[in-house]
Amino acid sequence: MVELQWKVEGRRFRSQEEYMAAKRDKELIDSITANLRLDKPQDIEKLYMELKRGKYQFESIVGRQFDDNVYELYKQIKEEERQRIELEQQRKERKRKEKEQRRQVFKAKLSKQTERIRFDELDKEMQKEVIQQLKRKERKKKLVVAICIPVCTICFGYFLFYYQEVLKSNAEIAELIALKETTAAEYSNEYLAGNQVIINRTQKEDTEAPDILAEYKNLHNKNKKLIGWIKIDDTIIDYPVMQTVNNEYYLNHNFNQEEDRNGCIFMDYQCDVIKGCDNMILYGHHMQSGKMFGTLNKYSSESYYEEHPKIQFDTIYEKGQYEIMYVFRSKVFSEEEITFKYYQFINAGSEQEFNSYMNEMAALSLYDTGVTAAYGDQLLTLSTCDYQENDGRFVVVAKRVN
Repeated sequence: MVELQWKVEGRRFRSQEEYMAAKRDKELIDSITANLRLDKPQDIEKLYMELKRGKYQFESIVGRQFDDNVYELYKQIKEEERQRIELEQQRKERKRKEKEQRRQVFKAKLSKQTERIRFDELDKEMQKEVIQQLKRKERKKKLVVAICIPVCTICFGYFLFYYQEVLKSNAEIAELIALKETTAAEYSNEYLAGNQVIINRTQKEDTEAPDILAEYKNLHNKNKKLIGWIKIDDTIIDYPVMQTVNNEYYLNHNFNQEEDRNGCIFMDYQCDVIKGCDNMILYGHHMQSGKMFGTLNKYSSESYYEEHPKIQFDTIYEKGQYEIMYVFRSKVFSEEEITFKYYQFINAGSEQEFNSYMNEMAALSLYDTGVTAAYGDQLLTLSTCDYQENDGRFVVVAKRVN
């Protein structure tokens, strides 16, 4: 085995080209951070915005990891800022409640007194106090009305914003679908006309990747993190699949790398579609709007499975059709718990280990589909949140059949 001799930032590289790219990224990172302090929120925010605008371009995993680290720092300072605002609001709310409580005590005492005597029997000071109390009640009524109007306006604005976001997201996905289908049609026309079609090639680590399928060429040029496309016929699931160096970024970023709470469907960073793996895991949010994997839990019904038994999952290099085998509920367990953790199954070390994984999933499955897998088959796992328990997950596992 060739000894790994090129090392940058604790990472070893297999080739001199990768090492030089990582070294250039390290030099660029050093120049960026030379005049910045990453413990100052304003510097972090400035650097984040520069990276987002594409001011700096990285060539290796060293640069991409730095990009991800800056994003995490930016997210952290925004969260701290949100917490400070929330604490201040809580402090104000406590003061308001204390003041209101004092008023209620006074009102209770006053109420008991007015039950026993008439207003004209009170002395002047008490009459004055009663009048002031009545004025306060009137002001309070007016204040409630004044507050309700903007609150209603804000609520209406929120729902309008949410509706607009859904429309925007739907339009973006529709645009991507149209681009994919148009590219595929153009390729088909070129092929039928006898013209040569040039397909981009890409490089991943030290393994030469196959040709990118024509229909994904333009999409891949828009975002190099595109790794494939998933579609289940007659459902809302028809999305690009992304992959980056972690399982965090595409939780809240869309295809255009904009912050978006819908996120994207993304593949576990440990999976490798070029070298291959036993089980490719795809994650997506369970959105209340039904977007992403928001409808995946419909597979809890066997009749729904019977209507949608197949999944089309293409990588950007080849097409793939899968038959659903298992549908089950699970959760994210702590590291200390010794149990079957479906999200750790990417490659089996042996046929015995593979069969053990199959038995665990079959035991959890909500119903028997009649589909089984043998060692050497390629699996596809779809995972989303399940709100029946804390850290719950809803999982659909399928086997490639073409």
